[in-house]
Amino acid sequence: MTVSSSESPLLIHAKTALRREMAHRRQAFVASPRREMTEDALRHRMTRTLRHMARKEDCVALVWPLAGECDLRPVMAALHADGLHIALPETPSRGHPLGFRLWQPGCLMQPGRFGTFHPDGPPVRPDVICVPLLAFDRRGMRLGYGGGYYDRTLAHLPGARQVGFGLSFQEVTCVPTGLYDVPLPAIVTERECIRCGVDGRIR
Repeated sequence: MTVSSSESPLLIHAKTALRREMAHRRQAFVASPRREMTEDALRHRMTRTLRHMARKEDCVALVWPLAGECDLRPVMAALHADGLHIALPETPSRGHPLGFRLWQPGCLMQPGRFGTFHPDGPPVRPDVICVPLLAFDRRGMRLGYGGGYYDRTLAHLPGARQVGFGLSFQEVTCVPTGLYDVPLPAIVTERECIRCGVDGRIR
């Protein structure tokens, strides 16, 4: 998961090639007539899984959608209605972990780096972090966008429970990984909740 200057040219090339492939897969999915139904299924499974994972009054970090990404705002609203606190990431300059700010329905959103948005709310420390991805495998290894933000963030918040999320078309046989890449314990798709590294499911 970590973007490191120690990565070999071969590994960098493999990750770049996979990002290119996943961009093509996403373009095909966005144009698919099944997109809305598939994303609804992911939202439903995400809501159910996070209700299972989170404790009363936990803070759950989700993401504000970028263009072409699944919109998780219905998940945020459902969990907020349950009494959970919701956080969204604020993207700092490169080389730093993400910050998180409290989100509430109707709150003011501020533009951030790389086309992101974050709430105009107080900083918070999440108990559960939902990690976006471009590709994943059954070991729990993920390919991100290449900035290393979530790698630094998860290292900075080792006590937070982690769960990746994506769509089943983003699964690959083996994500290219380096020495310092660390697997996620679980990944949610529209089809299943995968307990990574184990031949089984969360729920």
